[in-house]
Amino acid sequence: MSYKVIVVDDSAFMRSEIKKIIEEDSSLTVIATAKNGVEAIDLVKQLHPDVVTMDINMPKMDGITALERIMSESPCPVVMISALTHENAEETITALSLGAFDFFQKPSGSISLDISIQARAIREKILAAARVKKDQYIKKNPIKNLQKKISTVAKLQNAIKIPRKFRATKNGSIVAVGVSTGGPRALMSILPQIPAGFHGSIVIAQHMPEKFTLSFAKRLDGICHLKVKEAKDGEILQIGRIYIAPGGKHIRISKNNNNLFFIDVLDGTLSNTYTPSVDILFRSLLEISGNQWLGIMLTGMGSDGAQALSDLRKIGGHTIAESEESCVVYGMPRRVIEMNGAEFILNESQIANKIVELIGSSGCL
Repeated sequence: MSYKVIVVDDSAFMRSEIKKIIEEDSSLTVIATAKNGVEAIDLVKQLHPDVVTMDINMPKMDGITALERIMSESPCPVVMISALTHENAEETITALSLGAFDFFQKPSGSISLDISIQARAIREKILAAARVKKDQYIKKNPIKNLQKKISTVAKLQNAIKIPRKFRATKNGSIVAVGVSTGGPRALMSILPQIPAGFHGSIVIAQHMPEKFTLSFAKRLDGICHLKVKEAKDGEILQIGRIYIAPGGKHIRISKNNNNLFFIDVLDGTLSNTYTPSVDILFRSLLEISGNQWLGIMLTGMGSDGAQALSDLRKIGGHTIAESEESCVVYGMPRRVIEMNGAEFILNESQIANKIVELIGSSGCL
């Protein structure tokens, strides 16, 4: 099967290089290119591509505006192209919140002569986007629903009732989340539903490069009842906080001499190709907490962390896997389910309620 791709970038060189990279896979064909958002919108309407790659900074119409138009007028998977800058990181997070499927990086600025070092990742993400069922993607287009959730976040305080009693240690309970492609939108949907007063710490390993996780944590902090921050080396876990593993690094949870849990930030080259690694986070909790933590696997490609989560289930711990119905990419959760590692298989809209229910009823830690 051949998938149709439109490449959008204001640089002729980048359009040419990205086209070459994409077409190294015989199942991908670049059917058109565009140099700005205006051209992109017209081409998408005319040609109905399976995937669009979209640069962020372009003349006439930028990539964010074009994305928003495409998602409202002719929805299809869009993979953003982002340079490694703070400004572009902020804009990329905005794009993900508006419905972008994923993003890849330009390694050295807007015109990256070394873009080929990202070739494998580019093809993998485009293929994953192309394989999403179009009707599912249109149904899951999150723009209106997400904006509604964000604008009414104050009302969510009463959406979930916290049980009056918790059987938990002074550290509170630990909820560990693994997520990859589609994760930002899933987390922006789930986490605002966790109410103030939640008696636990939430630690998240989201596959994401450096510089992007700080912007993502700030975006979440603005829409959640709990404080959200990028995790720092050595900091003690606090009840009622959400920690995002820093991009390009790994984190593990350790215990100090006072029996308090703290974060170790590790070199991103220490383990597999996924950073931050879900497996490293989950295994650290297995080592220090046994089955006394809640593990959750959300949307994403691959199987990072699946074995560790299945091990947690084998020793009696609570585990949740996102259902195929709501996953953008049904890879990581599917692997957990195939390994019989999921105690609960839940739609994205059900997960926050289950988190609070489990922490309240069993005091996971």
